Formats: sequence, structure tokens, C-alpha cells
Amino acid sequence: MAKVEFSVACALCEHLKDSLFNGLQPEDLNKINNHKTCVLYKKGQNIFYDGTRPTGLFCMNAGKVKVVKNDVQGKEFILYIAKPGDFLGYRALLSEEFYGATATVLEDAKICFIPREDFFEVLQKNPVFMRKVVKEVCKEMGIMEERMAEIAHKSVRERLAGSLLMLKETYGMEGEKSELIDIALSREDLASIVGTASETVIRLLSEMKSENIIAFEGKKIRVLDARKLARQADLIVA
Repeated sequence: MAKVEFSVACALCEHLKDSLFNGLQPEDLNKINNHKTCVLYKKGQNIFYDGTRPTGLFCMNAGKVKVVKNDVQGKEFILYIAKPGDFLGYRALLSEEFYGATATVLEDAKICFIPREDFFEVLQKNPVFMRKVVKEVCKEMGIMEERMAEIAHKSVRERLAGSLLMLKETYGMEGEKSELIDIALSREDLASIVGTASETVIRLLSEMKSENIIAFEGKKIRVLDARKLARQADLIVA
């Protein structure tokens, strides 16, 4: 499929305030802007593949992308979901390693690509920016460690409830007494986040619906009772 390019100036990007590029000097932001390539990706397209070498940095402008790892049996596990303003592939780029996962578009996305040389030039001349990027890498690694610990020690119901709370905090749209998780995840995708079979997720979601903890709106989920959900995630005891 041919890639369609689009144009958006970094300085005018509505997600700049949420990006690690926020705070860069105008000349450095212009350098990034003048050397980047911006591409429209359709749902299901891959941005990069596990085991390939990074040649630059991807920056999300619109849409959502899942970053997944497959086990030896080919079962998919979603490490995280990137949103507008997020970087993709920067850990492998910084460590000069191959990608350790595959990035696939969940919802049609606009993604900018910054060549390795230009990204490193800006990074090396800006100590504050470098510290922000290193801090984000450490934060990402901490999240991965927490998720591995959850899989080892928490039940599937606890993990599902915790994942729904995480998605609500990240993608929630506030309503009158509830929040709609504004991301159309398939039950297979949700199972890949939780680390279980899709049949188990379907059963547990149905139980949560009958308990008036969540409701369904198409493929999206509305959280009706965040406190009950937190209790099921073993995050509060009262």
C-alpha cells in the first residue's frame, strides 16, 4: 500500500505541549521540522517490526498504535498503546539495538519520522532534552516491570480491571457520571493487554456489565463505577 504524506509544522502541532519536544529552542524544533517525513497510516499497517534496525524516531500526531511482542507460540502481548504526542521506537534507537517489538496501527494514524542523525544532533546539544528522554525510557521500563509483576502475581480479573482503569485514565472522555474509554479495542486486543485468552476477557466483561461496573457502546467501553473497578483491581480495600 502506498504511503500518503501530510504536512504539519512542529511549532503548530496541537500535541507539542504533550511531547518531549516541548521546550526545545526554536532553531532545534525547526531542524526537526525541516528533516522529518509525515505519513498517514491505515488501521492494521505496521510502523516497524520486531528484529529490524531503527533508522530514526517516530512521533505520533494522530491515531493510536499498539506495540506488541509475540511469544514463541506466536501469541501476541500488547506492551503499551501509543497516543498523539508519544514517541515510538526511541529505546531501541538510543541503545543502538534492534526493535524488540512490532508497532501496529490500531486507529488510522498520522506519524512523523525524524532521521536518526537529526534526532541525535538535537539530543546531544540539549542536556535538558536528553534528561527528559532518558527519564521517559526509565519510566517505560518501570511500567514494563510492573506489568510483568502483575502477570505473575495477580488474577486475570484483577489484571483486566487494572487495564480498564489504565485505559480510562489515558483515553477516558468524561461524562455525567461515567467515562467512555475512547479507543475501539477488539476483545482480542484487550486480551493481549491482559495476557489471557479472548474468551476469558469476554466472560469477565460480561460479568462486569451485569454488575453495572461497565457498559458497552459498540466496541468501546464506558466505566460506570470506577471505585468498584479499582476494588476488583485490588487497588483499594474499602
